[in-house]
Amino acid sequence: MSPSSFFDDLYISFWIPTAVLAVALAIKLPSIVKLWKDPLLRAVGGLLVLACGVFVFAAPPTIAWTNRVTGVPNISAPVVYSLLTAFCGSCLLLIAAWRNGISDRSEATRRITRWVVILYSGVIIALWVLFALADVHQERRRDLDTYYATTAFMREEILLYLLAHTVACLITAKLIWNWVRTDGLDVWLRGGLMCLGVGYALNLIFDGAKLTAVVARWTGHDLDWLSTSLAPPVACLSAILIAVGFILPHGGQYLRRRARTRLSHWRLRSLYLLTRAVGGDRVPFELRATPELRLTRRETFIRDELLHLARHIDEDLNRRAYDSAVGLGHEAGRAKSLAHVVTIQDAIETKRQCRKDAASAPLNSPDIEDLLGEIEAVSRALRHTDDIRAVRELAAAAAESVPAT
Repeated sequence: MSPSSFFDDLYISFWIPTAVLAVALAIKLPSIVKLWKDPLLRAVGGLLVLACGVFVFAAPPTIAWTNRVTGVPNISAPVVYSLLTAFCGSCLLLIAAWRNGISDRSEATRRITRWVVILYSGVIIALWVLFALADVHQERRRDLDTYYATTAFMREEILLYLLAHTVACLITAKLIWNWVRTDGLDVWLRGGLMCLGVGYALNLIFDGAKLTAVVARWTGHDLDWLSTSLAPPVACLSAILIAVGFILPHGGQYLRRRARTRLSHWRLRSLYLLTRAVGGDRVPFELRATPELRLTRRETFIRDELLHLARHIDEDLNRRAYDSAVGLGHEAGRAKSLAHVVTIQDAIETKRQCRKDAASAPLNSPDIEDLLGEIEAVSRALRHTDDIRAVRELAAAAAESVPAT
């Protein structure tokens, strides 16, 4: 068996996009189920189901199975054409709703929706009527479009579905590329739209190849390879890009939120270890806890421990440490974080001394709201031991230089 015939038997141009679209649907499915009342999510799910259906029913093995089960030769043709037409209409409706906002209920939006539904429903009905009138008794699994390109009524059916597909892809691609050029788009949304735009542009190549092969048949020429060999892999790549285009905005934002959560959790590690050493407790570990829950628990633990340290906070030391950090050339935000570190370390030492001598426990009640709101910056500052040491020494020197009263 030659390599080309081996890959033809696998029908990779049909099963690869089906698998990618199925993965996209599986990724979106939890959100669709959880937020079922969101019409935009339902529309995305429906569109992905239709796209999967197109490739499943267009695969030659499925074509043979459909024809055999129904007992009608080539009935898979109007099935595939109808799914493709429904997919085209869904794309137009989804892109319009996505861009304008699903809550847009203006008369213009309702009129556009109504016309798209009417026109593409009419096309689907016409496809079935034309198929019923056509004489297509010879089963064709791969080259039906070109084989019946000159057959009465089937000729019109083939031309109708290709024109409906071309018009939908042209309008959708134009809407998408106009949207891409607008300012203020999230990077993930822009990337997803670019994938969608390229995907729909490739669909125009698919339509061009099919139409060229059909017109060649009308003029007595044979360019069937455009329809049977070029169009399927182009459609495969187009479907993959469209699937990625729908996944990228939501998936990218989800991954970015997760990355930020994990980064914040890691950045708080230094301050968490410092405060844990004071109280001796620790955040309980749960294997099934989400990253968001772990971050919340770590933040809560740190703030609770800092509140326990509050009575030992030396506000004068904090001011001297801040002035010292600024004097060493640190900008205001970093100087504040370094001053908080010095103050916390001093409070920990003071608390340890108080455990030995309860009578020496201070009765301070400083305001530490600013500290509690800057725990991540303070934790990052803890990693710069040389800067902390320099600020502490300069603050101590400043305290010694103040005359006693």
